[in-house]
Amino acid sequence: MTTKERQRIENELRKFAAQNFERPSNCRNLEQIRYYVRELSVKIEEMRNKFNYVPSSAYSLLAQYNAKQNSIIGTDFRKTYCS
Repeated sequence: MTTKERQRIENELRKFAAQNFERPSNCRNLEQIRYYVRELSVKIEEMRNKFNYVPSSAYSLLAQYNAKQNSIIGTDFRKTYCS
């Protein structure tokens, strides 16, 4: 795969994320985050099958959503069980 093809795929991913996702830091509930994680996972699998390449930014974004999800789960746990 050429550098130009990789850049095109990375730009496609950036455009897709900007149009369809909210920043992880702006997400306020688990359902929203889980939706984005599911959609991003589908997009990653699609890219892997179609291009045999997934930009590292896709995994980075997924990690950010997972971190936010873990943060919300931890907060909910503390509110429920530690009060």
